[in-house]
Amino acid sequence: MNAYDNIKQGERGAWISIAAYLVLSSFKIFCGYLFASSALLADGFNNLTDIVASLAVLIGLRISQKPPDSDHAYGHLRAETIAALVASFIMAVVGIQVLVEAVRSFFEGSKEIPNLWSAGVAGICAVAMLGVYRYNRNLARRIDNQALMAAAKDNLSDALVSVGAAVGIIGAQFGLPWLDTVAAVAVGVIICKTAWEIFRDCTYSLTDGFDENRLSDLRSTIARTPGVEGIKDMKARIHGNHVLVDVVIEVDPDISVLEGHQISDRIEEQMEKIHNIMSVHIHVEPKETS
Repeated sequence: MNAYDNIKQGERGAWISIAAYLVLSSFKIFCGYLFASSALLADGFNNLTDIVASLAVLIGLRISQKPPDSDHAYGHLRAETIAALVASFIMAVVGIQVLVEAVRSFFEGSKEIPNLWSAGVAGICAVAMLGVYRYNRNLARRIDNQALMAAAKDNLSDALVSVGAAVGIIGAQFGLPWLDTVAAVAVGVIICKTAWEIFRDCTYSLTDGFDENRLSDLRSTIARTPGVEGIKDMKARIHGNHVLVDVVIEVDPDISVLEGHQISDRIEEQMEKIHNIMSVHIHVEPKETS
């Protein structure tokens, strides 16, 4: 299965998220008004904006499937990273809004105690969203898709938000109605934290950041390839769900061009077999003799 087939599978996860958010947000908002729960309302409105984030992920996945063209020689795979970045911005705005509303609600005072049924609603929604999270997380890991993993993290934060809402609502039944507002604050904090993590990972990839330990593993694989006598330089970067590697190797200066080419082929085979990396640019130089 090639990279574009994997991205196509990722679309399914985005659609599942959108469908889940449509159903759960409507359910939470209706029950939030019905049972007078600010935490449940905050959770429901958060899910509405999560639909926008999931749509951004879906659009990014669609764009990233476009093949290379004259002015995109490496293809459009980074569109999925940009989609995840957009999703992080949307989540951050929602998180800040929820925090502001929760604080304002707290200082207004005289809160109505939410109905206990709203805690059950929050619990049911949490279980449902955990199911969506597990599906998207496993799929994102299997196809190595950053945009879908961002959607999965959003799913998890929403599940935790619903758990927090349920805790606050139950606490309010014991004469502590302000706990419902505290739960809403927890909603905002979790959303902002998740948004920051997604933003950090996306900007790291878009600015060609690459984990040093992983680069060391790749370097070791190349160094062990028969015929490689040294590595002068090596770089790697993330391009969507691909890793692009540039390496300068040293070989015996007395071998033929054909033999040098065969060494390069062996490196490419090893990188694909061991690390599932299919884009390695290799420059061959003769090993300097002292």
